[in-house]
Amino acid sequence: MPADAVLDDLTKVATTRAATDADPVSGVPARWVASPASTDEVSEVLRLASQHDLTVVARGAGTKIGWGAPPRSVDLVLDTTGLRGVVEHAAGDLIAVVRAGTPVDELQQTVASAGQQLALDAVLPHATVGGTLATGASGPRRLVYGTARDLLIGVTFVRGDGVVAHAGGKVVKNVAGYDFGKLLIGSYGTLGVITEAVFRLHPLPQARRFAHVRLPDAAAAGRVALTVLGSQLVPSAVELDQQPDGTVTVTVLIEGVPAGVPDRTAAALALLGDGAVESDQPPEGFGDYPFTSEGIGLKVTSSLRGVGQLLSAGWQAAAAHSVDLRVRGSAAGVLYAGLPAGTEPPVVAELLAALRASVTAYDGTITVLTAPADVRAAVDACGP
Repeated sequence: MPADAVLDDLTKVATTRAATDADPVSGVPARWVASPASTDEVSEVLRLASQHDLTVVARGAGTKIGWGAPPRSVDLVLDTTGLRGVVEHAAGDLIAVVRAGTPVDELQQTVASAGQQLALDAVLPHATVGGTLATGASGPRRLVYGTARDLLIGVTFVRGDGVVAHAGGKVVKNVAGYDFGKLLIGSYGTLGVITEAVFRLHPLPQARRFAHVRLPDAAAAGRVALTVLGSQLVPSAVELDQQPDGTVTVTVLIEGVPAGVPDRTAAALALLGDGAVESDQPPEGFGDYPFTSEGIGLKVTSSLRGVGQLLSAGWQAAAAHSVDLRVRGSAAGVLYAGLPAGTEPPVVAELLAALRASVTAYDGTITVLTAPADVRAAVDACGP
């Protein structure tokens, strides 16, 4: 069918325009951008896309549009930012129903009026609910609250053929049927387009405090982090931030009631050892990804006991190739690593090989989240 006829069909069911230079996906240009405003419109758009054999990429705010494997082609970008707003906030039940194009920050502001929170850290500003779920993103507080897989209790999504499907519901203990919500999380929109999500909420902590210390090397940081995790402190986060010079800052986040936080912070300082300090605000970079959209970003997982060894192996490999490697993430075993833009593909490949040899001993994995095209062509994104 002629392109004009396809565009005409799409325009009949949702706002659609020709793509511009601002709409490529990982450097792959798109032809059209559709902006549906409801689940029904998403359904109609995907039905037509299937009928016309169009390749479709779902996009929220675009904060992580370069993550994952690049598409071979993009006929249609499905912009979900029109699916915006909190549908329902049942404060008494600690439940929120929200459309997928809603920024996570906007959801947080809405539920905060009732003294509640979605205990999911949106690391990148303006990130949408749907994009956060589709990429499986999480932040420092995954240590105590878990990830999106633990907080999502219901989901509405649209399959590639336009069929609307539902999973879960508005109650936490819902065991009916297959848990499609968990399947969709981290699928990068390849299994369906999420249009609405139901979350369980948590009370906002009344007080919070940070304790942190800078240590000379990864081995020391690994030992201290394991000590904190093995204590009765129950921190909300234990974050590691390794600089290119090999030093590592260990940060402990304490949340709770005002009467208990000071004593728990004092206990955290004692566990962190000499040089530890406390503050109302986190150290610079706490919870941020250590890479830019133009650089090379890796997701690294490991068992608890392997985190220190993995940090050591990464620093040694980077030093051997004279490149700066930044690593930041949870001592629970989910870390992110970044290499600067312009790092030569053979160097990236050798670093990946060294790191993957280290993580296999600790049941870990390394995934390339984002990288320039020449680097992607030279490495295996998911590894052996």
